[in-house]
Amino acid sequence: MEKRKVVTLCGSVRFWNKIQEMSERLELENEYVVIGIIPHVMDRNLTESEKDILGELHRIKIDLSDAIFVVNVNGYIGESVKKEIEYAKEKGKEIIYLENN
Repeated sequence: MEKRKVVTLCGSVRFWNKIQEMSERLELENEYVVIGIIPHVMDRNLTESEKDILGELHRIKIDLSDAIFVVNVNGYIGESVKKEIEYAKEKGKEIIYLENN
């Protein structure tokens, strides 16, 4: 069996359903190992400390990955995702987009 590429999903939680869809699709159809986004961030407002922790954890996920997969529905890329893309580029990770910009 060929080694699967590890990807971290990046995208706005406003597109949560598409993020979940892509997680399933990437694993089942394209043979990726997907590191996802914590789902509970939509259920309540996070403190600044919690946002910092989640940002740090997301950077660690990117470090563990071969690539990031940007779920950019209708080309939308928010400020936090732009930072994640820049971080991934600095680390030499492949950047894969759902939609070409």
